[in-house]
Amino acid sequence: MKDRKKRTSFLPWNLFFRFTILILFFSGFTLSTFQLFFREGFHPRLVSTWRTPPMEVISGEPSSTPAISIQETVIFPDQALVFLKYSASTLLFSKDDIDCIYLLPNASEPQLKLSPVSIDSQYSDHQIVRCPRQPRATIVSLAVKSNGKLLPGPTHRWDSLAYEAIIDRDNTTVVFVKGLNLRSGRVSDPSKFKCLFGWDLRKPKFVLWSEVVSIAQEIVRCKTPLSILNSPQRFIGSIKVSVRVVGRQTLKSIARPKVRLSEPRPSSEKQHEMCICTMLRNQAKFLPEWVMYHAQIGVQHWFIYDNNSEDDIEDVVKSLVGANYNVTRHVWPWIKTQEAGFAHCALRARDSCEWVGFIDVDEFFHLPSGLSLYDVVRNQSRPSEVAELRVSCHSFGPSGRKKVPVKGVTVGYTCRLTGWERHKSIMRPEALNSSLINVVHHFHLQTGFQYANMDRNVLVINHYKYQVWEVFKEKFYRRVATYVSDWQQERNVGSKDRTPGLGTKAVEPADWSTRFCEVEDTGLRDRVLKTFTHLETGRLPWQDLPMRRRQRTALL
Repeated sequence: MKDRKKRTSFLPWNLFFRFTILILFFSGFTLSTFQLFFREGFHPRLVSTWRTPPMEVISGEPSSTPAISIQETVIFPDQALVFLKYSASTLLFSKDDIDCIYLLPNASEPQLKLSPVSIDSQYSDHQIVRCPRQPRATIVSLAVKSNGKLLPGPTHRWDSLAYEAIIDRDNTTVVFVKGLNLRSGRVSDPSKFKCLFGWDLRKPKFVLWSEVVSIAQEIVRCKTPLSILNSPQRFIGSIKVSVRVVGRQTLKSIARPKVRLSEPRPSSEKQHEMCICTMLRNQAKFLPEWVMYHAQIGVQHWFIYDNNSEDDIEDVVKSLVGANYNVTRHVWPWIKTQEAGFAHCALRARDSCEWVGFIDVDEFFHLPSGLSLYDVVRNQSRPSEVAELRVSCHSFGPSGRKKVPVKGVTVGYTCRLTGWERHKSIMRPEALNSSLINVVHHFHLQTGFQYANMDRNVLVINHYKYQVWEVFKEKFYRRVATYVSDWQQERNVGSKDRTPGLGTKAVEPADWSTRFCEVEDTGLRDRVLKTFTHLETGRLPWQDLPMRRRQRTALL
């Protein structure tokens, strides 16, 4: 009986000791650090000194991978997104090198073989293959013509998924998710969620759990485990992160933190005074005019988020870069995620840009005063607590046209509505609220900062919203914003995002070319013709931008 009592009294200390050692292991403490931790007034810096990597406890790390393999597959309503992973020495593949194949369960031969919609390269070790929508009850995979069929990878539904992640400069991990269905423009309670990191998130025993710092819309900010921060080369880009609603299931994940953002720089060390972020789909033909015009008024860098384009955007961007315009294309295949994409862009632009404008490719900053955008931003941002400039928009109509204007939208469309549309914003990304909440192209600011409304005689936006039907009908394919219904759906029919009188079908009204015309406004057209017209040919520079053919290159 005495022995049993002794064992019983010893058991809690034994469990406490084991639990403490486990915590220390996950935190990267050494025993000497543990001893110092309890000394009064001592605040140790948490640095791992384990000989083996701190995350070795997480099982499921792939010991080796094939030279070419399917890493993940994501199923969209109309397409399948297949992530093709390969070794660093593998050549980039073109559409001619790969087939999308569709297999029945347990079948060795494909039921159907189709050409991919597109193949994009975003990082140095994988490509994104977009395959046509798969037939029912089939599994999508790939066949590389030089290597044969590849084994299908894990398949995920798009409506419940953690899809991107980035480690911020404060060492938190920002995770972009679908499926939480949180309200637009509001911060949610972080205590109702948990973050988890690991090689295989299906095994709860072998993941690291962390607290949610903030959560709003589709963006979750997580505390990053110390062991990951201490071994970035081992984990960043390979380990997954996801979000769990407390008491419910964990979201599936393909999100691997790929970037660790740098420390803040003073304004004097920013590379660019003025940048622009945009998201587009199949609008490559409008890019040259948009970039060249904005370069003339003071924009220095353009971040293009390509949302599943099927045109020649890659060639257009290469041509602009070849003409010395600082344009970067970022593949962003995630549908209906404009707010998340702009937040992602704001984080990337923050290190190099003092100010960033968030506008679409059919929107042009217009300065009736004749000043440069640089001068306006600098003058209007005094006092220093002003961190957002809200710019009103004019909506232009087809202006009597039935064909795409050959000299571009700024010259071709000159008739608009009288009233003002909602504003768009130019922001200081250093002043963004950590939740990264943004609605209709403007963000919430940190405490202590404020916005200013721009004088409409100084700066406005010409929004060429209602172009010729050939261009306009593309809006019926899918709206990019998260909280806006697609126009083919019978939802929110009275929304301001919809065009009055069109309904849900992409059928051209007989009087389309004369609609939305109340005021003749040639201010921007006159400035463009005066500034850009070639004296000998009468042509504008975006009419003559040389196109560079796409080339296959080996990854170094």
